[in-house]
Amino acid sequence: MTPEVFLIVLFAAFLHALWNAIVKGAGDRTVVLGLVALGHVAPGIALMVTNPMPSLAALPYIIASTVIHWGYYVLLNVAYRTGDLSVVYPIARGLSPILIALGALFWVGEELPLAAWMGVVGVSFGILLLAGGAFTSGVGRGGLVAAVGVAVIIASYSIVDGIGVRVSGSPLGYIGWLFVAEIFVVIFVFLTCWTRVKAMSRRALSVGLFGGVVSAAAYGLVLFAKTIAPLGIVSALRETSVIFAALIGVLWFSEGPRRNRMIAAGIVAAGIVAIAGVKT
Repeated sequence: MTPEVFLIVLFAAFLHALWNAIVKGAGDRTVVLGLVALGHVAPGIALMVTNPMPSLAALPYIIASTVIHWGYYVLLNVAYRTGDLSVVYPIARGLSPILIALGALFWVGEELPLAAWMGVVGVSFGILLLAGGAFTSGVGRGGLVAAVGVAVIIASYSIVDGIGVRVSGSPLGYIGWLFVAEIFVVIFVFLTCWTRVKAMSRRALSVGLFGGVVSAAAYGLVLFAKTIAPLGIVSALRETSVIFAALIGVLWFSEGPRRNRMIAAGIVAAGIVAIAGVKT
C-alpha cells in the first residue's frame, strides 16, 4: 500500500466519523439521513456528466449496492433509535473488516498475508473494545441486533462496490451513478416525512446536506482506493474512523470512560501499523 493510498483512506475515515457525529447530534435522524442521501446526489450528478459511463458489467453491482444501501439506512436508523450511538457505531464498524476480508477471500479470491490478517483482526478487536461491553450490557437487544445487521450490510455493499468499481472501466463514473441512485431514498423520506422536513430550521437542513456531501466524499475516496489496493486492507484502514469518533466523543460530546477508549484506540492504531507495513 502506497503512502498516498494510506493517507486517502485515513482522510476518508475522518470524514466518515464527522458525518456520523452530525447524525448523532441531529434531532430528527430519519430526515437527516434523507438529507445525507440528498447530499450524495449533487456530487453524483457532477461525476456522471464529467466522466464516462460505467460498463454494462457494472450495472448489476450498482443496482445491488443501491438496494443494500437502502437497508443500510433503515437499519442504521433502527440501531440509533434503539441503542446508544456511541456503542452501536463501534460494533457495526468493528465487525465489518473481518466480514469484508472473508468475503473478499471467498468471492474475489483475494488472499491477504498473515501480517495483514493480524492487522485486520487487531483493528476489529480494538474497535469492539470501544463498544464498552455492549454485548453484555449497555445496549438494548434490539440495538445490538441492529448493529450486527449494520455490520453485515456494510460488508455486503463494500464487497459489491469493491468489485463493481473494478469492472466498471470508469471508477468515477461508477461512483456518480451509485450516488445518483440514492435519489430513491430521498424521495421516500421526503414523501413520508414532508411535514417534519418543513418543520426543520434552515440551519438544520444545511447541516444535514453538509453531512451528505462529507459522506459522499468519504465513500468516494474509499471506492477509489479499492481500485488500487486489496478490499480487506482498505476496509480495515477505513475503520480508523472509530478512532476519530472516539476522540470526537471524548472531546465534543464528553463521553467516557476516556482511558478505556484511548486504550482501545491504541489497539486499533497497532492494527493499522501492521496493515500499513504490508506490501501489496
